[in-house]
Amino acid sequence: MKIKNFVSLFAVLALGLGVMSVSYAGSYGSQKIAYHINYDQAKRQGGALRNIQNHINAVGAENLDLRVIMHGKGLSLLLLPDEAGNTGLPVGNANEAMQAKIAGLKSQGVAFKVCANTVRGKKINVSDHLYDVSDSDIVPSGVAELSHLQHNGFTYLRP
Repeated sequence: MKIKNFVSLFAVLALGLGVMSVSYAGSYGSQKIAYHINYDQAKRQGGALRNIQNHINAVGAENLDLRVIMHGKGLSLLLLPDEAGNTGLPVGNANEAMQAKIAGLKSQGVAFKVCANTVRGKKINVSDHLYDVSDSDIVPSGVAELSHLQHNGFTYLRP
């Protein structure tokens, strides 16, 4: 094979691979996803947030309706570390690094939903104890919300 033909073949292959990588990014279409967090291990919660960011990177924020549903010990994701002693939860994981990750995800359209049953049962004051939670973020029941979302076409993921 002549060098000129080899270079031309290489250029065509490189162009083809470039086109494939560009078209791959939008190949997932729109998705509705419910991520379930009901555990208090900070490392695992951080991993879940990385999974969510990777999901956004692959699908595109504009193609996602993504919600994080927390109940039970999962509320520790949003619980300020200094406030754990004022609640029925053993630990608060919403340190500055976790807050930055949560804020970054929220800025991309991710909704964080909090179980009202857990708030009441664990004696959590939403405005004082939790990071960036408003009344509109509270759902009556975390598990009922998950079921409702699944019934309405959301895919359930529990990282």
